[in-house]
Amino acid sequence: MTLPEHTDFLVIGAGPAGLTAALELCRHGYRPLVIEAGDTVGGIARTENHQGNRVDIGGHRYYSKDPAVTALWHDLLPHDMRTVRRLSRIHYRSGFLPYPLELLPTLRHLGLRESIAILASYLGARLRPIRPEVSFADWVSNRFGRRLYRAFFQTYTEKVWGIPCSEIRADWAAQRIPGLSLTSAVLGSLRRATKVRTLTRTFAYPNLGPGQMWEAAADRIAKNGGQVVLRAEAGRILTRDGRIESVVVKTPHGQRTIRTGAVLSSQPLSALVEHLTPSPGPALASARALKYRDFLIVTLEIAREHIFPDNWIYIHSPEVQVGRVQNFKNWSAALLADSRTTTLGMEYFCNVGDPLWSLGNAELGHLAAREAATLGFCRADEVRHAFVIRQRKAYPVYDEHYRHHVDTLHSFVRGFTNLETIGRNGLHRYNNMDHSMLSGLAGARRLLGLGGDPWEVNLERSNYEEQVVAHSSKPVPPSGLPPQQ
Repeated sequence: MTLPEHTDFLVIGAGPAGLTAALELCRHGYRPLVIEAGDTVGGIARTENHQGNRVDIGGHRYYSKDPAVTALWHDLLPHDMRTVRRLSRIHYRSGFLPYPLELLPTLRHLGLRESIAILASYLGARLRPIRPEVSFADWVSNRFGRRLYRAFFQTYTEKVWGIPCSEIRADWAAQRIPGLSLTSAVLGSLRRATKVRTLTRTFAYPNLGPGQMWEAAADRIAKNGGQVVLRAEAGRILTRDGRIESVVVKTPHGQRTIRTGAVLSSQPLSALVEHLTPSPGPALASARALKYRDFLIVTLEIAREHIFPDNWIYIHSPEVQVGRVQNFKNWSAALLADSRTTTLGMEYFCNVGDPLWSLGNAELGHLAAREAATLGFCRADEVRHAFVIRQRKAYPVYDEHYRHHVDTLHSFVRGFTNLETIGRNGLHRYNNMDHSMLSGLAGARRLLGLGGDPWEVNLERSNYEEQVVAHSSKPVPPSGLPPQQ
């Protein structure tokens, strides 16, 4: 596909945020150009295909509190969405616990002595809370007690993020675990609470994985005169007098400088600022200080028709490195090439360059097969083959300095009159897919002069992890586990 010399709107990144922004621009009669460095659309919400087995990069549920988001999903895929019953558990001490944690099954699993110690620790936290409440460790310990924090929050969270919980900010916990405490869980278990929070029990899902949605979005953009160009990476971004004038786009066939009226960027804030020409000076230091967590998934095709009923399982067991395991057949059987098999996505959280990331694909396949056997999911000799997908900058890290750097960069990019940053990495915000979409919609509308601000999109408005139900008989103490995308 030939790149134009000029476009009214250039969208960097063909993930949920970028494609939603482009759809909104099309709705107002514009023909945006979307460039994507990868070879498929969807960003981290893409679907990879290996020998007929489709892989969801991290697990993407389609559920939102926002009716506009839900309407768009069903408009794009009116006949290809299935309803999936949610089931996820925690693997801990060679057994399984429900997720979210339920009080009585959890206490039975831990035993009387440990249960008493947890309740005593909780009472101590209520009497002598940590002040000021700065870190993730402080936030969780104040609400659940130090002992429960160590048992169910610390190990897994540090496995995911690769840094001590004392270095993760409390606002990450407040964002991801809103409005829940051990008190409400105990009251709920005794059926004395009038309302408790729970997670949604079902969600919609495209038959062929999340990428099917974004392939449909790209087709819609093309039908409306826009372009979605793959293997096209943003390079230098040329600026003058507080405006983006042009962007150098690199492709396998060379590079082209494209003049543009406005830019919507869902690439990482750090990359955006690095690309600006002339150099942004002080803002560059904040861009380079932002941290990200990388991710890889080893998908195993296993010669078993059934393994476990969950969509995914969180792995707290310290004897293995895997953090979470997806069972793709339980998302949609159409993801599998052979219905007589099962594909497990063994998810590992790491950083580019560390020993795990640096392993070869064959070594990672052997590691994942051994760990699946250690966890009791299969025998190592039942693994037919394995394939590896690596995802850089999957999760923005909320370390002790991130807020200062993000605020600095927010103020800096606001100095450009024709630039909006959108999406998870464009805002450096660990959000869900529907929130990314809403930020793309807000960014497009802001550039069109219709109001809205992607930086002000309300997380609670789009957060689908919980809902309030009256008189529930199911207690739901949460865990500090990062949820699905």
